[in-house]
Amino acid sequence: MTLGILGGGQLARMLCLDARRMGFRTVVWSGTPTAEPTEGVADVLIKKGFDDDVARAEFCGQVDVATVEFENIPLKTLRSVEGEVELYPSAESIGVSQHRSREKAFLREHEIPCAPFALVNSLEDLERAYAEVGPVGVLKTAAFGYDGKGQVKLTGEEQLSEAWQSVEGQPSVLEGFVDFQCEISVLVARDAEGKSLAFPPVENQHRHHMLDLTIAPARVSDEILDDAKTIAIKLAEAMGYRGLLAVEFFVEKSGRVIVNEMAPRPHNSGHFSMNGSVTSQFEQQLRAVCGLPLGSTELHGETVMVNLLGDMWRGEPRKLDTAAIFETEGAKLHLYGKSDPGERRKMGHLNLVGGEGVLERAIRLKLHLLGE
Repeated sequence: MTLGILGGGQLARMLCLDARRMGFRTVVWSGTPTAEPTEGVADVLIKKGFDDDVARAEFCGQVDVATVEFENIPLKTLRSVEGEVELYPSAESIGVSQHRSREKAFLREHEIPCAPFALVNSLEDLERAYAEVGPVGVLKTAAFGYDGKGQVKLTGEEQLSEAWQSVEGQPSVLEGFVDFQCEISVLVARDAEGKSLAFPPVENQHRHHMLDLTIAPARVSDEILDDAKTIAIKLAEAMGYRGLLAVEFFVEKSGRVIVNEMAPRPHNSGHFSMNGSVTSQFEQQLRAVCGLPLGSTELHGETVMVNLLGDMWRGEPRKLDTAAIFETEGAKLHLYGKSDPGERRKMGHLNLVGGEGVLERAIRLKLHLLGE
């Protein structure tokens, strides 16, 4: 079987590596003129734009089934691909997740708890929305927002005009600010037969508005763990989903779990599974998309994932202290094949699995890599 992957970043790289191990060929359509992470790991790499009809024909003509590694692909392209080959998740499922206004409307329609919100298409809309969900809120662009991009925190009416200018008048969503105790996420896979299986919920901590640490399992009550898994599975079923879905949650101080956002693909917070679970999130995506039985989501033991950003490449020339990683008990290194360590560029991650004080070991190693 030949798997097609739309997108050529690090998630596509890790899908390709697991696909090769499982005996599948891969064809990656990057949508960009460069695709460092998938160079040398995809069997075929098409480095052309998603609006290129020749590239679409080249891609669809070589694959048996297709999936995505990120959601910000034009809906027109997704529908066009889906018209020629099987695409999982479906174009419509991806379309819900790639636009915050559609996502929020979907959550409201299916009575899934989320932060109070209002849709914003003008400064006048923002003024009305702020009166409704303020006094503290977060203005988020409806499309192309991730890792804290396209977001502005609002604490007073005097900020509204500047905030609207900062999002350049793009359709947006104003969310009421959530006073939360922690952030968690759940990966849920749903197969061709409609069977859903969730990974244990994990706890996420951030640095520079980007994921920093993932702790598996999350350090919350069993009731919260169960609520999060139940909601994630409900979402997958409501969407008629097939593939792997990542759902991010806020855990309010009251213990209530509410959805923050979702992603129709493997997720940064799921990288712990590459060493910490019986089945990795990438293998699970492949199983669901290619019509195989879902794999066990059981943990091998407590696992901590540390994101490796470019600011951990230090010195001249800049490099990562891999010796310190390999000397650390239980540490497994995963690099993404990127040559330029931009200050906040995701260059790789490492997983620490099991043993005494795994979280403390992870934090010590992270601080060392940062030179702190």
